[in-house]
Amino acid sequence: MLRGSARALDRFVLLGHRAAALQAVRPRLRARAAGRVVDRLLARDALSVAGVRDLIPERAARRLFDRLVALGAVRELTGRPTARLYGL
Repeated sequence: MLRGSARALDRFVLLGHRAAALQAVRPRLRARAAGRVVDRLLARDALSVAGVRDLIPERAARRLFDRLVALGAVRELTGRPTARLYGL
């Protein structure tokens, strides 16, 4: 039980660092609804391009997620060329 709780604590700290990195790149994003997309990323485990379609067009969302990956703020979780999921 102690090892499991230590691993959970380590993962919690790692997620905190990744969330801070995502917050740090927020001012560098120029997309119209980038702030709301970042908020949604922080609130959910994983997010797809379709998950932000109500905020920005699909093409702009793809470019925004590609930029976030390039900046190291989020990771692409699936490893697939289509239907990608992004998260911390």
